[in-house]
Amino acid sequence: MSRLPALLQNRSLPVIAAPLFIISNPKLVIAQCTAGVIGSMPALNARPASQLDEWLAEITEGLAAWDRAHPESPAAPFAINQIVHKSNDRLEHDMELCVKYKVPMYITSLGAREDINAAAHSTGAVVLHDIINNKFARKAIEKGADGLIAVAAGAGGHAGVKSPFALVQEIRQWFDGPIALSGAIATGDAVLAAQAMGADFAYIGSAFIATTEARAADDYKQAIVDGSSDDIVYSSLFTGVHGNYLAPSIRAAGMDPDNLPEGDAKTMNFAAGEGSKAKAWKEIWGCGQGIGAVKDIGPAAGLVDRLRREYAAARDRLKL
Repeated sequence: MSRLPALLQNRSLPVIAAPLFIISNPKLVIAQCTAGVIGSMPALNARPASQLDEWLAEITEGLAAWDRAHPESPAAPFAINQIVHKSNDRLEHDMELCVKYKVPMYITSLGAREDINAAAHSTGAVVLHDIINNKFARKAIEKGADGLIAVAAGAGGHAGVKSPFALVQEIRQWFDGPIALSGAIATGDAVLAAQAMGADFAYIGSAFIATTEARAADDYKQAIVDGSSDDIVYSSLFTGVHGNYLAPSIRAAGMDPDNLPEGDAKTMNFAAGEGSKAKAWKEIWGCGQGIGAVKDIGPAAGLVDRLRREYAAARDRLKL
């Protein structure tokens, strides 16, 4: 395993819950962290922008209250996702609030910026940057990120095409800092497999959509329970960047998921999730290939409990 900042050490279940655009909210983040995994949400989910102040207060106060009541099992830290692409006109405002609340961890996406990393580091926070290939990984570390989220084939939303074996292997040849692996991970066995490949954490998103705390439509949650990897479509139409989406939502928008045109990155707004006429994330549902393991809708704590049991069982089988 790699060198880990103190914040990321000694996690009993090495899982980071991915920030889910539109879906993640303080209720879900608190449920994830109190269950023992690192919870996260995009800053842009707070709308209007002033709501982010309220949400950060809710999260920090909620986790502090949990720690006072449960000193034997303190909550895991939380992370805020910042879209650093130029289309995000809220970035400066949102970063000021995050610094105010001393957010312990940041997940940065769609570009790497030294000034954002410096602002995070000013309060001792850890920054993980998501990447889809080794080239982008090097750039992120050169610009000051502490670690990487390797977004491999099969991940929900904007995803790469690299095999997780190849992606982690290439990064580990030069980088010994923290790596979280993303891509079709929805079981405790897969969490252990991510570690076996050289990652420190599994990065899980789609499975958390089908939880009671998630701010997703009931039909969206049920489509995940009913779906499998065969229902995932990889397309650039909806945001101009290739991503994975649920076929039922594409059909509901009046399109054929098997015959989609290409999108144009020049015409989309990454921060708003807008590109094609059908709105990505709200109408076209992002989702990864691991959903075949999701069998019901329940609380986030229940999902974490299942992952923990499966992870322990997998370690026992391998006598680890």
